[in-house]
Amino acid sequence: MKIIVLSGRSGSGKSTALTALEDAGFNCIDNFPVMLLQSLVHNTLRDSAQQNSHMAVCIDARSHDLEKFPELLLSIDRMDVDCEVIYLDAVSTTLVKRFSETRRRHPLTNARTDLSQAIDAEGEVLESIADLADLVIDSTNLSAQELRQLISTRVAKRRNKSISLLFRSFGFKYGVPLDANIVFDLRCLPNPYWEKSLRSFTGQDRAVEDFLSSQPAVTEMFNDISQYLDTWIPRFEAGARAYMTVALGCTGGQHRSVYLAERLAQHFSHQFDNVLLRHRELAEKDH
Repeated sequence: MKIIVLSGRSGSGKSTALTALEDAGFNCIDNFPVMLLQSLVHNTLRDSAQQNSHMAVCIDARSHDLEKFPELLLSIDRMDVDCEVIYLDAVSTTLVKRFSETRRRHPLTNARTDLSQAIDAEGEVLESIADLADLVIDSTNLSAQELRQLISTRVAKRRNKSISLLFRSFGFKYGVPLDANIVFDLRCLPNPYWEKSLRSFTGQDRAVEDFLSSQPAVTEMFNDISQYLDTWIPRFEAGARAYMTVALGCTGGQHRSVYLAERLAQHFSHQFDNVLLRHRELAEKDH
């Protein structure tokens, strides 16, 4: 039996994620009371017809007794159940914009609490779940379709219990990704942006690849990062780590970070079954 606990601040895409899991064959329940979680698992284990089923429950800020979630999760782990906690979030300004565009009411707004205050308060209410998340997904720059695909490929279709690796390039000028577990700063490397003939290209183009591959510092950086990850990823995996997002940042997220993310994803795809690649600042994000 596999159960996914889905949570996150309102407007971050929980409904979209839950639909993606349902499409993948999960039995899904929205707005699930946290105190019923243990009973749900226990009753499912007792039903032989349901023991091999996959379930997903969405727990949000409307649920009572959220502070008891860590204790309940520990009790589920003792039942020898494959349970994962997925937490969705986005920067607060994006959540405010999404609510303003849809004109939906935030569940925590009232006469004394405006939208911005409610969004901040919701993060505090859900802190007990966020702190225990196996995977945090930053939906700030994801469309609904991109989020569905990410849930499908990274969560629903994760093979066995092998670790899921995501290499994400980004630009520091636009902020560090919220879902990054490890961040590498590449801004010390030679920058193709200052070569006028290369400025309009990206790290996926041959001209930029040739330029960066000829730089000793870039090769040294790749070797150091790959050796570090070669050493430590297996140890994270041995410690039952299900997901890891490795973020590589340069100034604008167009050249150096894209190039090294591509090389690292290719390198580790020979060692691990679940390796994904995303370029946050490029127009085409899925490769």
